[in-house]
Amino acid sequence: MTPNLTLVLTSAALVGTGTYLFLSRSLVRALMGFLLMGNGINLLFIIASGPPGAPPIVGASPTGERMADPVPQALVLTAIVITLGMTAFVLALAHRGRQLSGVDLVDDDTESARIHARAEADDLGPGPSARETSDEIEAEGHRTESSHHDETGAEHAHDEFVEDEDRHHGHGHDKRGERR
Repeated sequence: MTPNLTLVLTSAALVGTGTYLFLSRSLVRALMGFLLMGNGINLLFIIASGPPGAPPIVGASPTGERMADPVPQALVLTAIVITLGMTAFVLALAHRGRQLSGVDLVDDDTESARIHARAEADDLGPGPSARETSDEIEAEGHRTESSHHDETGAEHAHDEFVEDEDRHHGHGHDKRGERR
């Protein structure tokens, strides 16, 4: 059996392009990469299943003609259904991330960076200790989080502060800012 070279090259191009996109920080690009890889692998399953044959239904082909293997076809159909569900889930994640932060980029994992720095510091010998590097990364993460919260919640926090101050000093204002 010799597989069709065009299909093999197409499958390789789909998987390669999908892998490149899947490594992106953008959720939409990662989703596109996942879809391309899935289609490339599905094509690879069909290529590997052997030469085409008659439909995989007993009695549907004339006697002596080779029947196609139904297992790879069933695997590809199952993979298509799983890919559809995964696509819906990742699109929901990307949409929610876009609503919350305004971008669809995946943030840095500060805990993973801290663990990695600790491991490197222990392996490298002289230099800053693992604890110092870990504390520095953790402080950077807190600074980033606090600046993010300051940008998004500064107006809301200011309004609550004004209402609390008014209540404390006896100024009666309702929620619209009018005196009671």
